[in-house]
Amino acid sequence: MDVPLWLWFVFAGIVVISLAVDLFAHREDHVIGFREAAWWSALWVGLAIAFGGLVFWQVGTTAGVEYTTAWLLEKSLSVDNLFVFALIFGYFRVPREYQHRVLFFGVLGALVFRGLFLAAGVAVVSKFTAVLFAFAAVLLYSAWKLLKDEDDSFDPGRSLAVRLVRKVVPVRDDYAGSRFVVREAGRRVVTPLFVVLVAIEAADLVFAVDSVPAVLAVSDEAFIVYSSNAFAILGLRALYFLLSGLLSRFHLLSKGLSIILAFIGVKLVLQASHKVISKSVPEIPSLVSLCVIVVVLTASIVLSILRPPPPDEDEPDAPDSSHHEHGGNPDASTAEGLPDRHAP
Repeated sequence: MDVPLWLWFVFAGIVVISLAVDLFAHREDHVIGFREAAWWSALWVGLAIAFGGLVFWQVGTTAGVEYTTAWLLEKSLSVDNLFVFALIFGYFRVPREYQHRVLFFGVLGALVFRGLFLAAGVAVVSKFTAVLFAFAAVLLYSAWKLLKDEDDSFDPGRSLAVRLVRKVVPVRDDYAGSRFVVREAGRRVVTPLFVVLVAIEAADLVFAVDSVPAVLAVSDEAFIVYSSNAFAILGLRALYFLLSGLLSRFHLLSKGLSIILAFIGVKLVLQASHKVISKSVPEIPSLVSLCVIVVVLTASIVLSILRPPPPDEDEPDAPDSSHHEHGGNPDASTAEGLPDRHAP
């Protein structure tokens, strides 16, 4: 696949400019409402689709289909992250006007770490194709875990990353506006908002265990896998605020994600078998993958709306933390019904 160098620069320019505009537009702390989130979501989706059209035009139909499939796959899997974000914000009682700042810097970190992971994944697959079998096993295990709908407890305060931060640097008891670091008694201390950022980054790293193998099942071209991931991640903040308070209504989404992960796992097995064992083993075309993802994701959302859960199983919306200033909530250590592929 011949990707012109200028297309890399166009992609980088779009990402940098988009982040700068987003940061300028949200330079003052405020609560992101539904209408504002909807406008931003439309912008991010529009940018992703427009860039996909550019890929179709300049690189070809195959590249365009792979980009669209990978972007939609990552977009659907990223919805899983939103449940954990809501749990982390509720646990640490993050005021709603500060949540966008945390997610903005969380996105910056995700763009860097996903880039490193994807680059490593592409390099490993190009040298050791058989590793695709291991990636497939990860996806199939994740699908099985989601399908079982286990009631796993996730305690953000006990995650390894958060515990390390608290051991390494002094942490302030209360929030200090939207600042991550403040000076107290002649020394610098981090605020609970910094701990929240660490928890968000740790969660994304764990979710990358599924996302990276999944997107590598669609394409092993570095440009396709990274650009699709980047555009999916860029729209994650707006999507969170758009769906805030509605996440619990999509109770069948975890089932849909389990089907998608299982399908991609099978695709990886066939892909690896075709390359390692025999050319006679059929592969699943990217266009088929795209259709499966669209159908399953749409069906899980529509069925969730048409067949709501019984009242006794319907969990409350994500907690409104706008009136809290404390940095932790020991009573919020579990999240019944949240899809949990892994526990950070």
